[in-house]
Amino acid sequence: MLRLTWVQPEDLLGHELRQATLDGREPSAIAARWRAAGGQEAPLRAGASPDRASRYLRQLAEDLLDELADLPSTLEDQEPTELDEIKTLCPKLRACVPPGAARVGAGGTPSAPGCATHPAPAPTQARLEAAWLGRAAGCLLGKPVEKLPLHAIRQLAKATGNWPLTTWFTAQGVPEELTRAYPWNRRSATTSLAENIDGMPEDDDLNYPLLNLLLLQRHGNNFTTEDVAALWLDELPAGRTFTAERIAYRNLLTGIDPPHTARHRNPFREWIGALIRADVHGWTNPGNPAAAAEQAHRDATLTHTANGVYAAMFTAAVIATAATGTQDIHTCLRTGLTVIPPHSRLTKAIHHAIQLAEDHSDFETVVDELHTTYADHHWVHAIPNTALITAALTHANGDFTTSICRAVSGGWDTDSTGATTGSIAALLAGSPTALPDRWTTPLKNRLATSVGDFNGTGFDTLAHLTRALTHLEASRP
Repeated sequence: MLRLTWVQPEDLLGHELRQATLDGREPSAIAARWRAAGGQEAPLRAGASPDRASRYLRQLAEDLLDELADLPSTLEDQEPTELDEIKTLCPKLRACVPPGAARVGAGGTPSAPGCATHPAPAPTQARLEAAWLGRAAGCLLGKPVEKLPLHAIRQLAKATGNWPLTTWFTAQGVPEELTRAYPWNRRSATTSLAENIDGMPEDDDLNYPLLNLLLLQRHGNNFTTEDVAALWLDELPAGRTFTAERIAYRNLLTGIDPPHTARHRNPFREWIGALIRADVHGWTNPGNPAAAAEQAHRDATLTHTANGVYAAMFTAAVIATAATGTQDIHTCLRTGLTVIPPHSRLTKAIHHAIQLAEDHSDFETVVDELHTTYADHHWVHAIPNTALITAALTHANGDFTTSICRAVSGGWDTDSTGATTGSIAALLAGSPTALPDRWTTPLKNRLATSVGDFNGTGFDTLAHLTRALTHLEASRP
């Protein structure tokens, strides 16, 4: 029996009950009705429960999802999704202007701290190639242990003498009883363990940057959320979407328009999906974190709300700052904080992560504290994963190998945190030659994907295409 993941109403309901609690709504009465009817909790780590619910339970789940959406939130004022409302809470974002307009205020002073004072030069092709390679390597490092609990990741790495983590995972030398207890990610082990790597296999963490290359090639910096939706329907196979993206895709096919696609029966709207789409917005706006954040917002609101959107905006701003090659990781992270609401749960999580990383020399202690703090969040939620990315980069002082290994060793959505951490740290490294060969050589300058005509494309070619897009705005009337 086919059990399509991330769309079954009886599974969505459990996720929505948890999400409602996190975003300031009171779902206890609805939760009691669900349990009394025989409804189950959401699957802990999988995308679908093993058995189909009864017709009655499925209909009840759909009705309760709609009731939950109508509950008021106590966090609504400090965690808006609309860009104009976010700007009222973020003076530095509000004062910045879009690409192509003057960025210098009266007297030659910047219009606001964190804004570009003049159009920054495009990153070199070498820097962008490093970023693509870093994103791929970090993603690939995390793929075999995605969905595994933290203690399993530690045991598997320790079994081969790879702890603290310094290189690819391997099955060679792992006791059979350990792999029986904690099997590698079944879809990834054949392509992402050290002994199996042969180029970069397909992954949504690379598919979305490819889609955003197409987006900017076709529509430029002024694309709309509707442009993103149309591109997905044209170029993104539905089976390559997950969580919030799959829900939004389904909503588009039923005639629901953006941004309601992000809200309708979508309990994953604060998960990590928008964050992993942010890189191209940052790469193509060097020195202009506000413009990068605005582009990320237009992309993210197809599928996400509130902290799910902020995670993308924060990441895009961090990357835009790193893309200049003139700032250290700590400045990049501080700049990212200027474009998201200061009292949001995500902002608090990022500050907490930075503080932990500064206070503890042992990164395992940092990770344990984060897992204790966010024990009530799903492993794909944007808040704990963004906190982990921030902690890893801070603790490693932006060093590439240390950053990706810290991020992946911290668990949760390992391939996504590894990818974003790798992109940022590799930008700071500045060129492919600055990245250790053990990370780049197995990639063979080859990327597999089902997006467009990119299958088999080299990372050098992707860097060339990305660099060309940084000049788009200047060439437009």
